[in-house]
Amino acid sequence: MDRYRVKPGMRVDLSEWDTKDRSAFDGDKSAGKQAAKDGNLRLEALQELLYAEGKQRVLVVLQAMDTGGKDGVIRHVFDGVNPQGVKVAGFKVPSRIERAHDYLWRVHQKTPGKGEIAIFNRSHYEDVLVVRVHNLVPDAVWSRRYDHINAFERMLADEGTVILKFFLHISKEEQRERLQARLDEPAKRWKFSLGDLDERKLWDDYVAVYEDVLSKTSTEWAPWYVVPADRKWYRNLVIGTVLTEVLEGLDMQHPEFEGDPESIVVV
Repeated sequence: MDRYRVKPGMRVDLSEWDTKDRSAFDGDKSAGKQAAKDGNLRLEALQELLYAEGKQRVLVVLQAMDTGGKDGVIRHVFDGVNPQGVKVAGFKVPSRIERAHDYLWRVHQKTPGKGEIAIFNRSHYEDVLVVRVHNLVPDAVWSRRYDHINAFERMLADEGTVILKFFLHISKEEQRERLQARLDEPAKRWKFSLGDLDERKLWDDYVAVYEDVLSKTSTEWAPWYVVPADRKWYRNLVIGTVLTEVLEGLDMQHPEFEGDPESIVVV
């Protein structure tokens, strides 16, 4: 999956990243779904081991254009994991209390503890994305936040948090189809907002800002992955595979049992 990782210092041009790419898997959609399901079982076991060991932390950041599939990733990739060891945090418009603090204050509270996986559905990157596109803060304010975020993530990494950041890369045409599907299907209509259409008009602005984010904040300690996301099954397969490979590399061990299990009889 290294083909989707943004190398530190690399300048990202999203037009060069194919939203329909599926080059890391030879099979068809049906086989891909099965592979993702098989991988989910392995991820479930690894997450249980992470929780049991209670020493390491994993932070998963999900960012995307509207309809990019953040909820779908959480629902499918993490299907079956132990909810005791996995928590999801969403970052919408800051509350009055949150606005009274620095912009990273609310984020730090949601980072994972030992043995946990924390999933950010949107994240601290909203403070260099939405605020920039909508001119909510001066240029001098958002421009220095790249360094803040890199330092923040470096601190988390130094303290034992593994950070994986995924940009779910969809095409503008795919977004149109997904927005239309929300209107056409009554069960999905609740997810549609007229504000989504206003944001869609700013597509090119968001692309430019995302390119800056990916270029300036993909580091050795907190890499970005640009995930082809037009095919939902392939998106899930890529993210699940990255997570599994990283967790397998943590050399996790079950805690040693205190005492001699052979001498204990349950009556």
